[in-house]
Amino acid sequence: MTKIFCDIADINLIKKFNKKNIVKGFTTNPSLMRKAGAKDYSKYCKNILKITKKPISFEVFADDNKNIIKQALKIKEWGKQIYVKVPVTNSKGIFLGKAISYLSKKNIKLNITAVYTSKQTAKILKKINKKTKVIISIFAGRMADKGKDPVSEFKKSIMLAKKYKNVEILWASVREPYNYLQAKQLGCHIITIPPKIIEKIENFGKSFKELTIDTVKAFLIDSRKSKFKI
Repeated sequence: MTKIFCDIADINLIKKFNKKNIVKGFTTNPSLMRKAGAKDYSKYCKNILKITKKPISFEVFADDNKNIIKQALKIKEWGKQIYVKVPVTNSKGIFLGKAISYLSKKNIKLNITAVYTSKQTAKILKKINKKTKVIISIFAGRMADKGKDPVSEFKKSIMLAKKYKNVEILWASVREPYNYLQAKQLGCHIITIPPKIIEKIENFGKSFKELTIDTVKAFLIDSRKSKFKI
């Protein structure tokens, strides 16, 4: 079963989607936080924690092992359901294995993010213990946007992670509802999805005939509203 997490930082949307049974957790990142209008990062995260008890990922934004560890230790203290989100490399492309290893040994739940290849997955797995929970977030949509095939990287990563019962592979950067079905077929443990696409997934099940009629009706309504003539 592929769990759906909601990828959002907007307080009102978290309140709404927290009530949905289909949503099993949440993911955030500094970009979503900024878009949501957060000014005080710590305070904003703690306000989110007042809304939901579901698993949630909050990301560090330091760019070196020492300060990533420092931030992660603080974030971890905010709540038991928190996964500390750490990028696989820093902005210079240097693998953050030291931070990943240290935090894993401290039994801090991690979400290793910005992963694109099974080689990166293999490096991560070498740095963690086999007890503490770890999510590895592979950015399918961004990969596909650049003409790369995400499916092969997921297959390899899922195979590598099978030896680790504490590791879950997450399909990140969703572009369309069909990605959910792809993630399920591959055996991804989690997929994190924006709110609008979750709502589309909730409406899965229409027949091709119904889709055709809905589409024709939409064209007809718009042509009448515009008072088109030929």
